[in-house]
Amino acid sequence: MKMTSNIYLTVVLPAYNEENRIGFSLFRIKDYLQTRHISAEIILVDDGSTDRTVEVAREIMEDYPVFRVITLPVNRGKGAAVRAGMLQARGELVLFTDADLSTPIEELEKFLPLVREGYDAVIGCRALPESVIKQRQGWLRERLGKCFNLLVRLLVLKGYRDTQCGFKLFRREAAREIFFRLETEGFAFDVEALLLARKLGFRVAQVPVVWVNHPQSRVRLVRGSLQMLIELLKIRRKKNGDTLSCP
Repeated sequence: MKMTSNIYLTVVLPAYNEENRIGFSLFRIKDYLQTRHISAEIILVDDGSTDRTVEVAREIMEDYPVFRVITLPVNRGKGAAVRAGMLQARGELVLFTDADLSTPIEELEKFLPLVREGYDAVIGCRALPESVIKQRQGWLRERLGKCFNLLVRLLVLKGYRDTQCGFKLFRREAAREIFFRLETEGFAFDVEALLLARKLGFRVAQVPVVWVNHPQSRVRLVRGSLQMLIELLKIRRKKNGDTLSCP
């Protein structure tokens, strides 16, 4: 790995058994960053994969100046993987995005101006009217997602119509303060991250995005939904009880 200074952007990709998709996603990200001359590092966080995710990624990124792999020895969950990457980021800004690029990397163009205006975090929101959903999820998965977002607003966090879009940009200082405190290791980690952002007084903007569903989702419909509900209830219990510790 060649080291560089003055990194503007860190891109964090959590991945679990993504050998069939990670190469295309990394190529897209690499091409975007190099075409726009953005000084950036890319961090792949391998969440205990049992396939060739890491090997494929290293082959694709062999010529990229700053590429790092963080390996979790066992599969712990998306929240644990994102947290590991966010805390290792060296860029002034830190983006985490899903490994399948359901939200195209080019959508970052909408996010950067808002951070420059003073927002501490900018998050993709598929529920805004201006969002473009090019391929929808299946009927049941979409309904479960809407029910989850409704429960989020009722039980934990008002003001967000879509907490789960996997495309979120943070200032590095905000990322460190939020993800140092993050405890949720599964798919509901976004809810806790946004709750922490609010408790810490960070300004968060919601942005409409282009989004494409990829059928090979890693979220198992019944088991994953039950796990997210359990995590949400744990976050709710912590909502008013925790005193925020310093990083």
